[in-house]
Amino acid sequence: MSEIYILRVLSGVRFKKLNNAINNVKEKSGKSKIGIFFDMLNCSIRYGAGYNDYDIFHFYDIPAKLRKTYVTRILNKKIIMRCNDQSVSDDLHFKSRFNRAYEKYLGREWYDVENGNLEKFKEFVEGKEYIFCKPDGLDSGRGIEKLKVSDFESVEKLYDYCIEKQFGVIEQLLTQHPKMALLHPESVNCIRMQTIVVNGKPHLVYAACKAGNGGHFVDNLGFDGINIPVDKETGKLTKIGRTEHRQLFTKHPRTGIEFEGFEIPYFKEAVELCFKIALETPRVNFVGWDCYIGENGPGIIEANDYPDYYFWQLPELTPDRKGILPYFEKLFGQKITPYRKIK
Repeated sequence: MSEIYILRVLSGVRFKKLNNAINNVKEKSGKSKIGIFFDMLNCSIRYGAGYNDYDIFHFYDIPAKLRKTYVTRILNKKIIMRCNDQSVSDDLHFKSRFNRAYEKYLGREWYDVENGNLEKFKEFVEGKEYIFCKPDGLDSGRGIEKLKVSDFESVEKLYDYCIEKQFGVIEQLLTQHPKMALLHPESVNCIRMQTIVVNGKPHLVYAACKAGNGGHFVDNLGFDGINIPVDKETGKLTKIGRTEHRQLFTKHPRTGIEFEGFEIPYFKEAVELCFKIALETPRVNFVGWDCYIGENGPGIIEANDYPDYYFWQLPELTPDRKGILPYFEKLFGQKITPYRKIK
């Protein structure tokens, strides 16, 4: 263990976050802080669970037989390292590289800032009322801007602004399926498809609808978005949606759309699209694909090569309080622990 790592672990910021997590658990459980600390330590050693895992998954009120079913921070990292070649991860992370590689699946026009010029930009902008501008290496909707072309004095001024802001890609605005727009018309409400390829066969780990909220033009959790689990067999939303701040909803707070039973159009086709792309990405086998549902079928927005493990195990969304680790153990044909390499 390097000295730098030791200093990071012992830094005041980490102790502050640990103390906050302990306080959160104490408030919810009524247990003593010292007892919580040692139980957190136990879960860290046995299950690879960080203090956030302990808090968010409510480990304080479930027995060991359920705790050991959870994909924790360490185990998620092990699965990712087993499946994804980190040397090519930037091909998914950087939006310009992703758009070039998967252009035939985008279903929309886009402008490549790095390989463009003013004349190409003029051709792209012509006839468009708005454009969607994305930084190359950021995620979670950060830095994205929706620009109205007529707000600028000239196309040249708009071009200069885009260069100054260092956008990586500029895209046309998507027209989503009218049914998807019912959830929140101001944003494209996409579907996160978490796929894994094992022994050449793709599997859908989970699917979740990302509904925008509050009039924001993006659907990300950081912009008040709501994630709603999707039944993998039927393509229908389940009963409860959740925000980043752990607010729970059974219907959309802005539009009033009931979640339970809401059927995603072209869901089967969206799954098939993600499987097809997953098989074309042999060095990155565990990926979260963001799909949009257009008027005539699905298209791909972007990909996440470091997938989230919280959402599909949250206690609010798992009445049986079981995690998803057994699913991965069945796929890999072995027990997965913090101390055993995944073959």
